[in-house]
Amino acid sequence: MEFIWYPRCSTCIKANKHLLEKHLTFTTRHIVEQTPSLEELKNWIQIYNQGIKPFFNTSGQVYRQLGLKDKINDMSIDEAVKLLASNGMLIKRPLLILDDHIIIGYKKEIYEQL
Repeated sequence: MEFIWYPRCSTCIKANKHLLEKHLTFTTRHIVEQTPSLEELKNWIQIYNQGIKPFFNTSGQVYRQLGLKDKINDMSIDEAVKLLASNGMLIKRPLLILDDHIIIGYKKEIYEQL
């Protein structure tokens, strides 16, 4: 299990604490210092199978500065992954990468099922 996060994000801190309290084994990855690659993002989008929008940090400053709200619906997967891979702050966090699925964001009830 891989936990991709931004250590100064309060939601990420809650999710990380939850994983630690459950004594789960996982590796951590800083979303900005080790931004996911084009290939990883494309693979995760296909596994998640709900389009590209869930992977964007729609409440983030970079998302707003780039005016992506008006562009995201017309974006191809290739355009989206190129953009996401260019700046980790564009990616919704935390990401929990499991063998057969991906969890985006943190919801206590979902983490309880791990």
